[in-house]
Amino acid sequence: MTQPSWRERVRPAEFLGLSAVFALFIGVVVLLTTRELDLALIFLCIGFIVALVVIAMLALAAKPNDDEQHELDESDKPRGH
Repeated sequence: MTQPSWRERVRPAEFLGLSAVFALFIGVVVLLTTRELDLALIFLCIGFIVALVVIAMLALAAKPNDDEQHELDESDKPRGH
């Protein structure tokens, strides 16, 4: 079994970071419009969860490229002794 590449190991952190940026933007917009910190924190948390779920679903829906497809095909083959 091959070791995952650096890109594959960092991918979950990319999803979390992008979701955090979206959530921070939503929280700042709500804070600047309402001036209520509690409401901004609630929207920040909800925005983080929604952004994370949407990004994860989009990642699942993405079609694998040729390298990924080849790796999937290799893993599906039965192993002979």
